Formats: sequence, C-alpha cells, structure tokens
Amino acid sequence: MSNETETHLDISGIFNPESIAVVGATPKEGKIGNTLLKNISSFRRGKAKDKDKARVRIYAVNPKYAEIFDVKCYPSVSRIEEAVELAVVAVPAVSVPEVLEQCGEKGIKNVVVISAGFKEAGREGAVLESELIRISNEYGLNLVGPNCLGILNTHVGLNATFGKTIPARGNVAFLSQSGAFALAVIDWAKEANVGFSKVVSLGNKAVLDECDFIEFLAEDDETEVITMYLEDVRDGRRFMDVVRRITKTKPVVVMKSGRTEAGAKAASSHTGSIAGSSEAFSTAFQQAGVVEVNSINDLFDFSLTLSRIRGIKGGIAIVTNSGGPGVMAADAIEESGLVLAAFNRETIEKLRDLRVANFYNPVDIMGDADSDKFGTALGIVAADENVGAIIAILSPTAPIEFDKAGDYVLDLTEKKPIIPVFMGGETVMQPVERFKKRGITNYFDPVRAVKALYAVAKYSASREKVYAPPPYFKVDRNAIEKLMELIEREEPKLGIGADGFKVLETYGIPVPSYGKAETAEEALEIADRIGYPVSMKIVSPDIVHKTDVGCVKLNVEREGVKEAFFEILHRAEKYTSAGRIDGILVQQMVAGGKEVIVGMKRDTHFGPLIMFGLGGIYVEVFKDVSFRIAPLSKEDAMEMIKSVKAYRLLRGVRGEQMSDIESLVNVLLRFSQLCMDFPEILEADLNPVKVFEQGKGCCAIDLKMVLRTR
Repeated sequence: MSNETETHLDISGIFNPESIAVVGATPKEGKIGNTLLKNISSFRRGKAKDKDKARVRIYAVNPKYAEIFDVKCYPSVSRIEEAVELAVVAVPAVSVPEVLEQCGEKGIKNVVVISAGFKEAGREGAVLESELIRISNEYGLNLVGPNCLGILNTHVGLNATFGKTIPARGNVAFLSQSGAFALAVIDWAKEANVGFSKVVSLGNKAVLDECDFIEFLAEDDETEVITMYLEDVRDGRRFMDVVRRITKTKPVVVMKSGRTEAGAKAASSHTGSIAGSSEAFSTAFQQAGVVEVNSINDLFDFSLTLSRIRGIKGGIAIVTNSGGPGVMAADAIEESGLVLAAFNRETIEKLRDLRVANFYNPVDIMGDADSDKFGTALGIVAADENVGAIIAILSPTAPIEFDKAGDYVLDLTEKKPIIPVFMGGETVMQPVERFKKRGITNYFDPVRAVKALYAVAKYSASREKVYAPPPYFKVDRNAIEKLMELIEREEPKLGIGADGFKVLETYGIPVPSYGKAETAEEALEIADRIGYPVSMKIVSPDIVHKTDVGCVKLNVEREGVKEAFFEILHRAEKYTSAGRIDGILVQQMVAGGKEVIVGMKRDTHFGPLIMFGLGGIYVEVFKDVSFRIAPLSKEDAMEMIKSVKAYRLLRGVRGEQMSDIESLVNVLLRFSQLCMDFPEILEADLNPVKVFEQGKGCCAIDLKMVLRTR
C-alpha cells in the first residue's frame, strides 16, 4: 500500500509461502484454476525430497469437489483447518470480495487475485475493485492484482501463474503491468536460457504497486537488477523517492509504454504544448536514476549486462578480426558519449610484436588470425589499466575456432568485463550457449553491445551522483493567498497575466516596472511614471501568443502611447477567441540580454514539471528545452541550463560577455518553490526571461499562468 513512510511491507510470504490455497481450483482442463493448481502442486512435489521444504501445504478451494489431483478440496477458505500464508484467487469477479472477506477473517495476509473484470472492464468493475481495496485496508491484506498473471519465484520453484513454463534461475527480477507481455517474456526466457529471480504481474495494482515490490526486491539477495514494464505509476512522488534510494545499490531498468498523449486538450502555455506525459516520465526516471529503455531488446540487453557489470573504470577497447564491425563499434562508442581506451606504451609494444593490423584501438588482428592470436590480443588488452571493458568481435573466418575463442572470453572476463560479439549462426551456437550459462549475452550487432555498455556507464554515473536537498526561500505567502482567494470567485480555470507579476515579485523573481491600464489615459500615466520607451501588450486569459495577433507594441514613446493602446485593443477585439480583455500591460522596455524561457506544467503523476530553454517567440519551433521535476536542487537547475544548446550562447560566443547564469539558477529555484507551494498553478510560463551579462542579473519580461480553484 502506498504510504509516505519508509516502513516496508512484509510481503515475503508472497514469494516463499509455507502454505497456499488455490481458490477456484478445478479439474477441468484448459481452465485457469486447473493450470494454477497444477503449477502450484508441482511446487510441493518438486521440493518433496527436501524435508525442510516439503512442509509447503497446498489446499484446493471449490465447493463442487472433495479432491482435485490428490489435493484435498474445501468448500471455502474459511473451512481450511490450518493456517494459510498465501491465497491465489481465480473465481468470477463478483465472488472475489467474499473470498477476500474470508481471507481477512482467517488471517491470510497475502492474496494474489488472478480474476479479471474489475476497473479494466468499466464502471461496474471499478466499483467492484474499490470494494477489494476497502476489504484489503480493513484486514491489512497484501493484494497482488486483480487482473494479473500471478507471481514466480524461480529460486524455490514457485509458479503461482497460469503460464505453462517457469524460467531458469537468475538474478534479474521482472515486474510487468501487462500479464500477456509477462507470459511472452517467460516463454522467451525458457527458450533463450535467460534466468529470472522473481517475476511479478502487477495487474490493476489495486493495493500493492511497483513501489512495494521494488522495496522488497531491494533487500532480496537473489535479485541484482530490477526490470520493469510499466504503463503508468500510481504514486509518482513516492516512485521517485523509492527508486532514487534503491538505485544507489541496485539498477532499475524500465520500459514505459503509453508515451504519447493522443486526444489531449490543447495546452494553454508554451510549456503545456511541449511537455507531455512522455517528458514527465523520462524526466522522473532520469532524476531517480532509472535506466530507461524504448525497446524490448534494450530492456533485457541492459538488464542482463547490468546484472554482471555495474561500472566501467576506464575506456572501451575493441578487439576484432574484422575491420568493418570494429569501425561500427568505434562509431557507436563515440556517438554514445563513451570513450575509446588509450592504450599504454607496454600494451602497444606487445600488440606490435603480435603483428596485428592495428595495434591502437580498435585492435584489428586481421582475418587470417586464429583463435590463439585472438586470445593473446584479448589478454594483452585486458591487462591494460586504461581499459574499463572490452568488446570482442569475431566473424567466422576459416582459422577461427569459436569454441576455443569462447574459452579465452570466459577465462578473461573475470579480469576485465568482456562483451562478446561472435557474429555468426550455427558456427557460434556452442560458445554462445556457454556464455548464457555464465550470464553473458552475446551480440550479433556491435552497436547493441555498445548500447549495453552505455547503459552501464549511465547507471554508474547516476549512482555516484549526490542528491542535494532543494533550498528554501522565505516569502510572504499571505500576499499570494489573497490573490488565490480571488480565483474562487472566477471561472474554474483562469489565466493570470499582469496580476501574476505580484506573485513573481513576492518570490524574489525580478520583473520590470509595470502597470495595467484600462483606459488610454491610464496607460499614459503609467508610461510617464515608468519612463520611456515602454512596451505595451494585451492582458487577456484567452490570448496566449500575443505577438501572433499583433497585440504587442515595443519601444513606444510618449506620443505613441494612446495610439498603441487603441490599436492593441482593436486587434484583440477582432481576435475571435478573445472572450475577455482585462486591459493593457504597460511595461518598462528592457533592452539587451539573451532570451530564455522558464515554464511549468503540473503533471498528474509527478507534480510540477519545470522547463527551461531558448525563449522568445520561437520556443515551440526549436524546442531547445530541458525538464526536471520540482522541487529543484541547485544542481538540478544548473544541469537544466547546461543541457540545452542555448547554453553555449549564455556562456558567450565570439567575444561576448558571459551571461549571469547564477541569477538564472536563482530564478529557477524560486520558480520551483512557487510551483510546489501553490498546487492551484496548473501551467506557467516566464517568457522571455532576459539574462544579462555576468553580475547584472536577469528579468522576467512576460508571464502566463493558468490556475484552478482550490
């Protein structure tokens, strides 16, 4: 169950129970209750020789039968005489609440509900699922599902699923929100000789979710890597907190589907139009230290590689008997941001003596080289302290004996991580099978091998990152509260323009002198007070892109103020969607500086998603932006600024002075706190923010906020 404390649930009984009740067991072939009982009964029989583990007791529950497959059958859970640690339920959805009540009354704490027909089936199913949640909360049940495949624990031989196979033992745990995908993976893993420690089908996540299992697996000695297929997360903030903590010791690899927001309503701000669900999830994953993937190949390539290689201390070396694939690997290394190892003098001299075609990196031993020459070159490179990992590429030339070459890889991989790329079919099958038994993945494609090593480097870098808490700024929140109270008397959504500058000022974000005018005379008075020239722009919650409709005038002198006022007003009134016009903003004209954007969209899963990037009218064209989930630390803000292409402009080009990046960091941090303090803010743009030369600060020129009532 999701909670904010660090007290972990005890769900060990789900994975290693001493007694199991199969509710809905049946002797009818092809039924889920039939397959479940067969799978779970084999758990008992498979351990019968081990006196300790023969204590596992299996109970069938179905009022129609007295016995199924030599297993005593009970009419209900309540009628089982002994204590039961785990119940696996496969009965019609309408009967599940009654079964849960019986489990709660009997003291069964762990329940896996295979049954479908809940929230995934519509409104009635959702009501039924809410009843499962209520009962689980009442009795403190650890409920997996409903609408799930079940769970597997290969290390004790437990198959509490309706799948027909169980994968080999391994050290990768797999959590899947899709039961069908989990079934496919289990079937593939058996054929591919890929092992798993635990497999969990999350289903609808009515009670237990991914966070509960991640916390359990973090303490599981049989699990080295946690791999997930997710469609959503139930509690985004908790997910980030849990995963950020766990990834310091174990890699978490995630494939997230549902990346687009098809059919979403048009956003009201620049940030809203750029930042979708995909950006929020990818940003959250990055900040939490998740290794995110976009394909099934990468999901398991990365997971299996991370299960044996946690870090790379040095550059990447390539040893090959084929120049072409060696160049492919070298290109992929440079493009990914990894570094080719620079060999020391001793390594170069030894390779020169070996008479290879290229004794630098990549090492080309030539097509006429035999397996011993390959092994010798591999050993020389492995001994170099500048080498962090090796990609060993072999094509099936006549002199190569792949079995013998495989021996060299297996012998040397303890000394230095080696990724084999034995490129062939039947000729490489035998060493590839031996690699699999040692947990080593062979690749036909050198680029896939490089991608797997990049995942290792990415994880290693995130694990070493120190998370700093965000700063806190003292502000007069009462002033903001009064403004927010006005919103309750307005429409459900309200765009704030000029009034929002008061909010920014209160949070210490610099803004130019300004005033809102409702008449031409008032505009002139404000302009006289501010000083010339001024800028003038429409204030309307219905006009987002003011420049596009001619509702912005720059460098206006005194004689042009009234004319500009009426022209802007006229253009706004012609704009068909401008249902409300609140006046015209008269503002100090600010010259110079680089234009950037600072924005926010409130994500339903993770909260404020902060955006930074190249600003002005072209922000949606170039989309040179970066994202972070608030609250931001100083390091987060600095990383956001450095990760956009516009950072080079801020640093100064062709003799220009460096921009005041420190003041920009300050704006990002204060804006982040504002968005955290007031959940009423749905979207916001500070665009442009003008950043001046170092030491001269920055200034938010324009503002757009979309609010909701509390």
